[in-house]
Amino acid sequence: MYEKTYPNKRFRHTLSFLQKHISTHESILDLGVENPFSEIMLKQGYTVKNTKGEDLDVDFSIVQNTNTDVVTAFEIFEHLVAPFNVLRKIRSNKLVASIPLRLWFSPAYQSKSDPWDRHYHEFEDWQFNWLLEKSGWEIKDTAKWTNPVNKLGIRPLLRSFTPRYYIVYAVRKNKDSEFSTQIQ
Repeated sequence: MYEKTYPNKRFRHTLSFLQKHISTHESILDLGVENPFSEIMLKQGYTVKNTKGEDLDVDFSIVQNTNTDVVTAFEIFEHLVAPFNVLRKIRSNKLVASIPLRLWFSPAYQSKSDPWDRHYHEFEDWQFNWLLEKSGWEIKDTAKWTNPVNKLGIRPLLRSFTPRYYIVYAVRKNKDSEFSTQIQ
């Protein structure tokens, strides 16, 4: 997964945001297979269970049948065709999710060798917020950061000041709220 680069800056920001909102006493279901960041969470004292590579567009059973306090999804929703569906099915009441933001100067990411490593969506922040709100989540906090690269050129220059990553802490909306009851 990280053959050529290790995302130290992204992991540092993600961990800081997670620690700000989630206690190590809360159990976590991390969407996505075990990865270097799930190992970081474990080393920081979190109790983490990862999904096993299920196609979350068609199989929601892991989020419906796992009883954890929090679901995390770090760079997962951009790979799904219909993230709305899995977001609605999550049983946990807390969500911490990050996405790569759509960059106007760069096409959506597509690995040539791994069909799972492709972005179906690259959201703008307002689109991701809308997706979360429409699927029953109330956003409590957000953050963005850049992802500069050590290359020469126009795009690398733009990456030094254009936010690339967006992270959200959200809680499940009250079941009695008007919007929540409309989508049940």
